[in-house]
Amino acid sequence: MKIDKKLNIIFFVASEKGISGGEKVIYRHSEILNKYFKNVTSEIIPLKKSKISKYKNSILKIINKKNKYTGWNIKDVEIKTSHKPKFNVHNPKFRDKYSFNKKKDFIILPEIFAHLAKDLCIKSKIPYAIFVQNGYALNSTNNFKLLDEAYKEAKLILSVSDDTTKMINHVYGKYSKNILKMNLAIGSDKIKKNLKKQNLITFMPRKLPMHSQKLIFLLRSKLPKNWKIKALENISDTEFYYYLRKSKLFLSFSYMEGLGAPPIEAAKEGNKVIGYTGEGGKDYWNKPIFTEIPNGNLDLFMNEIMKFVKSKKSHAIFSNQRIKLLQKYSSESEMKSLKTLVNKIFLKNSI
Repeated sequence: MKIDKKLNIIFFVASEKGISGGEKVIYRHSEILNKYFKNVTSEIIPLKKSKISKYKNSILKIINKKNKYTGWNIKDVEIKTSHKPKFNVHNPKFRDKYSFNKKKDFIILPEIFAHLAKDLCIKSKIPYAIFVQNGYALNSTNNFKLLDEAYKEAKLILSVSDDTTKMINHVYGKYSKNILKMNLAIGSDKIKKNLKKQNLITFMPRKLPMHSQKLIFLLRSKLPKNWKIKALENISDTEFYYYLRKSKLFLSFSYMEGLGAPPIEAAKEGNKVIGYTGEGGKDYWNKPIFTEIPNGNLDLFMNEIMKFVKSKKSHAIFSNQRIKLLQKYSSESEMKSLKTLVNKIFLKNSI
Protein backbone atom coordinates (compact mmCIF):
# COMPACT_ATOMS: atom_id res chain seq x y z
CA MET A 1 0.00 0.00 0.00
CA LYS A 2 1.45 3.37 -1.06
CA ILE A 3 1.15 6.44 1.16
CA ASP A 4 2.24 9.92 -0.01
CA LYS A 5 3.50 11.04 3.41
CA LYS A 6 5.86 9.38 5.87
CA LEU A 7 4.32 7.56 8.80
CA ASN A 8 6.01 5.65 11.59
CA ILE A 9 3.72 3.52 13.79
CA ILE A 10 5.22 2.64 17.18
CA PHE A 11 3.74 -0.22 19.18
CA PHE A 12 4.31 -0.55 22.91
CA VAL A 13 4.31 -4.09 24.31
CA ALA A 14 4.77 -5.67 27.73
CA SER A 15 7.95 -7.73 27.87
CA GLU A 16 7.74 -9.66 31.10
CA LYS A 17 7.77 -13.45 31.59
CA GLY A 18 5.59 -15.54 29.31
CA ILE A 19 4.20 -14.92 25.84
CA SER A 20 0.67 -13.74 25.23
CA GLY A 21 -1.42 -14.01 22.11
CA GLY A 22 -1.81 -10.24 22.20
CA GLU A 23 1.96 -9.79 22.07
CA LYS A 24 2.15 -11.99 18.97
CA VAL A 25 -0.54 -9.89 17.27
CA ILE A 26 1.44 -6.68 17.88
CA TYR A 27 4.66 -8.13 16.48
CA ARG A 28 2.83 -9.45 13.42
CA HIS A 29 1.14 -6.11 12.74
CA SER A 30 4.45 -4.29 12.99
CA GLU A 31 6.06 -6.79 10.63
CA ILE A 32 3.25 -6.46 8.05
CA LEU A 33 3.43 -2.65 8.12
CA ASN A 34 7.18 -2.72 7.47
CA LYS A 35 6.95 -5.33 4.74
CA TYR A 36 3.92 -4.34 2.69
CA PHE A 37 3.23 -0.62 3.24
CA LYS A 38 5.29 1.86 1.24
CA ASN A 39 6.27 5.02 3.15
CA VAL A 40 5.03 3.39 6.36
CA THR A 41 7.48 2.05 8.93
CA SER A 42 6.89 0.47 12.30
CA GLU A 43 8.84 0.00 15.50
CA ILE A 44 8.27 -1.80 18.79
CA ILE A 45 9.08 -0.57 22.28
CA PRO A 46 9.13 -3.52 24.74
CA LEU A 47 8.66 -2.40 28.33
CA LYS A 48 9.63 -4.25 31.47
CA LYS A 49 9.51 -3.38 35.13
CA SER A 50 12.86 -2.15 36.39
CA LYS A 51 14.82 -4.10 39.00
CA ILE A 52 14.52 -1.15 41.38
CA SER A 53 10.72 -1.13 41.10
CA LYS A 54 10.56 -4.88 41.70
CA TYR A 55 12.79 -4.47 44.77
CA LYS A 56 10.63 -1.60 46.02
CA ASN A 57 7.43 -3.63 45.57
CA SER A 58 9.00 -6.55 47.46
CA ILE A 59 9.80 -4.25 50.37
CA LEU A 60 6.26 -2.84 50.37
CA LYS A 61 4.89 -6.37 50.42
CA ILE A 62 7.07 -7.31 53.39
CA ILE A 63 5.92 -4.31 55.42
CA ASN A 64 2.33 -4.90 54.28
CA LYS A 65 2.02 -1.57 52.48
CA LYS A 66 0.52 -0.97 49.04
CA ASN A 67 1.10 1.60 46.32
CA LYS A 68 -1.67 4.19 46.08
CA TYR A 69 -2.33 3.32 42.45
CA THR A 70 -2.33 -0.06 40.72
CA GLY A 71 -0.94 -0.81 37.27
CA TRP A 72 2.35 -0.03 35.58
CA ASN A 73 3.95 3.29 36.55
CA ILE A 74 6.05 5.15 33.99
CA LYS A 75 8.70 5.78 36.68
CA ASP A 76 9.01 2.06 37.35
CA VAL A 77 9.44 0.78 33.78
CA GLU A 78 12.30 0.68 31.34
CA ILE A 79 12.79 -0.29 27.73
CA LYS A 80 14.03 -3.84 27.31
CA THR A 81 16.73 -3.22 24.70
CA SER A 82 17.92 -6.83 24.55
CA HIS A 83 14.44 -8.24 23.91
CA LYS A 84 14.23 -11.34 21.71
CA PRO A 85 10.71 -12.74 21.24
CA LYS A 86 10.38 -16.47 21.92
CA PHE A 87 8.21 -17.07 18.87
CA ASN A 88 8.51 -16.85 15.09
CA VAL A 89 8.91 -13.23 14.03
CA HIS A 90 11.11 -11.87 11.25
CA ASN A 91 13.47 -8.99 11.96
CA PRO A 92 11.38 -6.83 14.31
CA LYS A 93 12.49 -3.20 14.52
CA PHE A 94 12.95 -1.96 18.05
CA ARG A 95 13.13 1.57 19.42
CA ASP A 96 15.24 2.20 22.52
CA LYS A 97 14.09 5.70 23.50
CA TYR A 98 10.96 7.67 24.35
CA SER A 99 11.68 10.67 22.10
CA PHE A 100 9.09 10.97 19.31
CA ASN A 101 8.45 13.09 16.24
CA LYS A 102 4.88 14.39 16.26
CA LYS A 103 5.07 15.06 12.52
CA LYS A 104 5.43 11.40 11.58
CA ASP A 105 5.20 9.18 14.68
CA PHE A 106 1.93 7.57 15.77
CA ILE A 107 1.90 5.49 18.96
CA ILE A 108 -0.28 2.46 19.66
CA LEU A 109 -0.60 1.55 23.33
CA PRO A 110 -2.07 -1.76 24.52
CA GLU A 111 -5.00 -1.36 26.91
CA ILE A 112 -2.80 -2.37 29.86
CA PHE A 113 -0.66 0.74 29.20
CA ALA A 114 -3.54 3.12 28.42
CA HIS A 115 -2.99 5.10 31.62
CA LEU A 116 0.60 5.83 30.55
CA ALA A 117 -0.71 7.92 27.64
CA LYS A 118 -0.37 11.20 29.56
CA ASP A 119 3.36 10.76 30.16
CA LEU A 120 4.16 9.13 26.82
CA CYS A 121 1.90 11.02 24.42
CA ILE A 122 -0.44 13.71 25.74
CA LYS A 123 2.18 15.95 27.38
CA SER A 124 4.27 16.05 24.20
CA LYS A 125 1.22 16.10 21.87
CA ILE A 126 2.09 12.83 20.14
CA PRO A 127 -0.97 11.28 18.42
CA TYR A 128 -1.87 7.81 19.64
CA ALA A 129 -4.39 4.98 19.68
CA ILE A 130 -5.28 2.43 22.34
CA PHE A 131 -5.35 -1.19 21.17
CA VAL A 132 -7.90 -3.07 23.28
CA GLN A 133 -7.41 -6.79 22.79
CA ASN A 134 -9.24 -7.58 26.00
CA GLY A 135 -12.27 -5.54 27.02
CA TYR A 136 -12.01 -7.02 30.52
CA ALA A 137 -8.62 -5.37 31.06
CA LEU A 138 -9.76 -1.77 30.60
CA ASN A 139 -9.12 -0.98 34.28
CA SER A 140 -5.34 -1.03 33.87
CA THR A 141 -5.08 1.19 36.95
CA ASN A 142 -7.31 2.46 39.75
CA ASN A 143 -6.25 5.99 38.81
CA PHE A 144 -9.44 6.47 36.80
CA LYS A 145 -8.69 10.13 36.11
CA LEU A 146 -5.63 9.09 34.09
CA LEU A 147 -7.63 6.41 32.27
CA ASP A 148 -10.48 8.75 31.40
CA GLU A 149 -8.08 11.30 29.97
CA ALA A 150 -6.26 8.61 27.97
CA TYR A 151 -9.41 7.39 26.21
CA LYS A 152 -10.68 10.93 25.71
CA GLU A 153 -7.51 12.08 23.94
CA ALA A 154 -6.95 8.90 21.90
CA LYS A 155 -7.33 9.43 18.15
CA LEU A 156 -8.52 5.83 17.75
CA ILE A 157 -9.59 2.96 20.00
CA LEU A 158 -8.92 -0.41 18.37
CA SER A 159 -11.14 -3.39 19.23
CA VAL A 160 -10.83 -7.08 18.29
CA SER A 161 -14.41 -8.29 18.81
CA ASP A 162 -18.01 -7.22 19.27
CA ASP A 163 -17.80 -8.11 22.95
CA THR A 164 -14.69 -5.95 23.37
CA THR A 165 -16.48 -3.05 21.69
CA LYS A 166 -19.41 -3.49 24.08
CA MET A 167 -17.08 -3.31 27.08
CA ILE A 168 -15.44 -0.15 25.73
CA ASN A 169 -18.84 1.45 25.11
CA HIS A 170 -19.98 0.70 28.66
CA VAL A 171 -17.27 3.02 29.98
CA TYR A 172 -16.27 5.22 27.05
CA GLY A 173 -19.36 5.21 24.87
CA LYS A 174 -19.04 8.95 24.29
CA TYR A 175 -15.97 8.17 22.16
CA SER A 176 -17.61 5.36 20.17
CA LYS A 177 -16.99 7.18 16.88
CA ASN A 178 -13.26 6.55 17.43
CA ILE A 179 -13.63 2.77 17.78
CA LEU A 180 -12.20 0.71 14.92
CA LYS A 181 -12.82 -3.05 14.72
CA MET A 182 -9.64 -4.92 13.79
CA ASN A 183 -9.86 -8.33 12.12
CA LEU A 184 -7.06 -10.67 13.15
CA ALA A 185 -5.35 -13.48 11.26
CA ILE A 186 -5.66 -16.55 13.46
CA GLY A 187 -4.41 -20.01 12.61
CA SER A 188 -3.99 -21.42 9.13
CA ASP A 189 -5.15 -19.68 5.94
CA LYS A 190 -5.70 -23.02 4.22
CA ILE A 191 -8.20 -25.79 4.81
CA LYS A 192 -6.27 -29.03 5.07
CA LYS A 193 -8.01 -32.06 3.64
CA ASN A 194 -7.53 -35.72 4.54
CA LEU A 195 -6.35 -34.95 8.06
CA LYS A 196 -5.30 -38.13 9.82
CA LYS A 197 -7.23 -37.69 13.03
CA GLN A 198 -6.73 -39.72 16.19
CA ASN A 199 -9.02 -40.32 19.15
CA LEU A 200 -7.33 -37.44 20.91
CA ILE A 201 -8.67 -34.61 23.09
CA THR A 202 -6.57 -31.46 23.52
CA PHE A 203 -6.82 -28.54 25.93
CA MET A 204 -4.72 -25.71 27.40
CA PRO A 205 -4.24 -26.16 31.17
CA ARG A 206 -3.14 -22.54 31.79
CA LYS A 207 -6.72 -21.41 31.10
CA LEU A 208 -8.76 -21.76 34.32
CA PRO A 209 -6.54 -24.59 35.64
CA MET A 210 -8.88 -25.46 38.50
CA HIS A 211 -11.71 -26.11 36.02
CA SER A 212 -9.59 -28.14 33.62
CA GLN A 213 -8.09 -30.24 36.41
CA LYS A 214 -11.51 -31.15 37.79
CA LEU A 215 -12.94 -31.91 34.35
CA ILE A 216 -10.00 -34.12 33.32
CA PHE A 217 -10.32 -35.99 36.62
CA LEU A 218 -14.02 -36.66 35.89
CA LEU A 219 -13.34 -37.51 32.27
CA ARG A 220 -10.69 -40.16 32.81
CA SER A 221 -13.17 -42.50 34.47
CA LYS A 222 -15.60 -42.39 31.54
CA LEU A 223 -13.43 -41.95 28.47
CA PRO A 224 -13.05 -45.13 26.33
CA LYS A 225 -9.60 -46.72 26.50
CA ASN A 226 -8.90 -45.94 22.86
CA TRP A 227 -9.15 -42.19 23.57
CA LYS A 228 -6.29 -40.06 24.90
CA ILE A 229 -6.00 -36.57 26.42
CA LYS A 230 -3.14 -34.18 25.65
CA ALA A 231 -2.40 -30.99 27.60
CA LEU A 232 -0.94 -28.31 25.32
CA GLU A 233 1.63 -26.54 27.48
CA ASN A 234 5.33 -25.66 27.31
CA ILE A 235 5.49 -26.55 23.62
CA SER A 236 6.48 -24.71 20.44
CA ASP A 237 4.00 -23.34 17.91
CA THR A 238 4.95 -26.20 15.59
CA GLU A 239 4.11 -28.80 18.25
CA PHE A 240 0.92 -26.93 19.15
CA TYR A 241 -0.42 -27.19 15.60
CA TYR A 242 0.83 -30.77 15.27
CA TYR A 243 -1.43 -31.90 18.11
CA LEU A 244 -4.38 -29.82 16.90
CA ARG A 245 -4.15 -31.58 13.53
CA LYS A 246 -4.14 -34.95 15.26
CA SER A 247 -6.92 -34.31 17.77
CA LYS A 248 -10.65 -34.55 17.15
CA LEU A 249 -11.85 -32.52 20.11
CA PHE A 250 -10.59 -29.33 21.75
CA LEU A 251 -11.79 -28.25 25.20
CA SER A 252 -12.06 -24.50 25.73
CA PHE A 253 -11.58 -22.92 29.16
CA SER A 254 -11.56 -19.32 27.93
CA TYR A 255 -12.32 -16.77 30.63
CA MET A 256 -13.05 -13.08 30.05
CA GLU A 257 -11.27 -13.09 26.69
CA GLY A 258 -11.25 -10.29 24.16
CA LEU A 259 -11.61 -12.86 21.39
CA GLY A 260 -9.94 -16.16 22.27
CA ALA A 261 -7.62 -17.49 19.55
CA PRO A 262 -7.05 -21.17 20.54
CA PRO A 263 -10.66 -22.30 19.84
CA ILE A 264 -10.43 -20.73 16.36
CA GLU A 265 -7.05 -22.39 15.74
CA ALA A 266 -8.44 -25.73 16.87
CA ALA A 267 -11.56 -25.41 14.70
CA LYS A 268 -9.52 -24.52 11.62
CA GLU A 269 -7.51 -27.71 12.15
CA GLY A 270 -10.65 -29.83 12.06
CA ASN A 271 -11.53 -30.07 15.76
CA LYS A 272 -14.92 -30.04 17.38
CA VAL A 273 -14.74 -27.39 20.14
CA ILE A 274 -16.66 -27.73 23.40
CA GLY A 275 -16.41 -25.32 26.32
CA TYR A 276 -16.45 -21.74 27.49
CA THR A 277 -16.70 -18.83 25.04
CA GLY A 278 -14.88 -16.40 27.33
CA GLU A 279 -17.58 -13.98 26.03
CA GLY A 280 -15.31 -12.65 23.26
CA GLY A 281 -15.64 -16.02 21.54
CA LYS A 282 -19.31 -15.35 20.86
CA ASP A 283 -18.14 -13.59 17.68
CA TYR A 284 -17.66 -17.03 16.12
CA TRP A 285 -19.19 -19.58 18.52
CA ASN A 286 -21.71 -21.23 16.20
CA LYS A 287 -22.93 -24.81 15.83
CA PRO A 288 -22.05 -27.43 14.72
CA ILE A 289 -18.32 -26.83 15.29
CA PHE A 290 -18.74 -25.02 18.61
CA THR A 291 -20.79 -26.12 21.60
CA GLU A 292 -21.07 -23.57 24.40
CA ILE A 293 -20.87 -24.61 28.04
CA PRO A 294 -21.84 -22.10 30.75
CA ASN A 295 -18.81 -21.32 32.88
CA GLY A 296 -18.45 -23.90 35.67
CA ASN A 297 -21.12 -26.35 34.45
CA LEU A 298 -18.88 -29.42 34.50
CA ASP A 299 -21.86 -31.79 34.37
CA LEU A 300 -23.00 -30.40 31.02
CA PHE A 301 -19.36 -30.24 29.89
CA MET A 302 -18.98 -33.98 30.59
CA ASN A 303 -22.27 -34.86 28.88
CA GLU A 304 -21.38 -32.97 25.69
CA ILE A 305 -17.91 -34.51 25.54
CA MET A 306 -19.25 -38.03 25.91
CA LYS A 307 -22.00 -37.34 23.36
CA PHE A 308 -19.33 -36.39 20.81
CA VAL A 309 -17.00 -39.28 21.68
CA LYS A 310 -19.82 -41.80 21.21
CA SER A 311 -21.16 -40.20 18.02
CA LYS A 312 -18.11 -41.09 15.90
CA LYS A 313 -18.74 -38.03 13.75
CA SER A 314 -16.13 -37.13 11.17
CA HIS A 315 -14.45 -33.72 11.27
CA ALA A 316 -15.33 -33.43 7.56
CA ILE A 317 -18.93 -32.46 8.42
CA PHE A 318 -17.61 -29.12 9.69
CA SER A 319 -15.89 -28.18 6.40
CA ASN A 320 -18.32 -25.41 5.33
CA GLN A 321 -18.16 -23.66 8.70
CA ARG A 322 -14.38 -24.01 8.74
CA ILE A 323 -14.22 -22.16 5.40
CA LYS A 324 -16.19 -19.27 6.91
CA LEU A 325 -13.79 -19.14 9.87
CA LEU A 326 -10.85 -19.17 7.49
CA GLN A 327 -12.24 -16.17 5.61
CA LYS A 328 -13.13 -14.20 8.74
CA TYR A 329 -9.81 -14.72 10.52
CA SER A 330 -7.45 -14.68 7.53
CA SER A 331 -4.30 -12.79 6.54
CA GLU A 332 -6.33 -11.04 3.85
CA SER A 333 -8.91 -9.85 6.38
CA GLU A 334 -6.18 -8.64 8.73
CA MET A 335 -4.45 -6.77 5.89
CA LYS A 336 -7.70 -4.94 5.08
CA SER A 337 -7.97 -3.85 8.72
CA LEU A 338 -4.41 -2.53 8.72
CA LYS A 339 -5.05 -0.59 5.52
CA THR A 340 -8.13 0.97 7.13
CA LEU A 341 -6.09 1.77 10.24
CA VAL A 342 -3.37 3.55 8.25
CA ASN A 343 -5.95 5.55 6.29
CA LYS A 344 -7.75 6.59 9.46
CA ILE A 345 -4.48 7.69 11.07
CA PHE A 346 -3.94 10.07 8.17
CA LEU A 347 -7.54 11.31 8.34
CA LYS A 348 -7.31 11.89 12.11
CA ASN A 349 -3.96 13.68 11.98
CA SER A 350 -2.00 16.15 9.94
CA ILE A 351 0.86 13.66 9.64
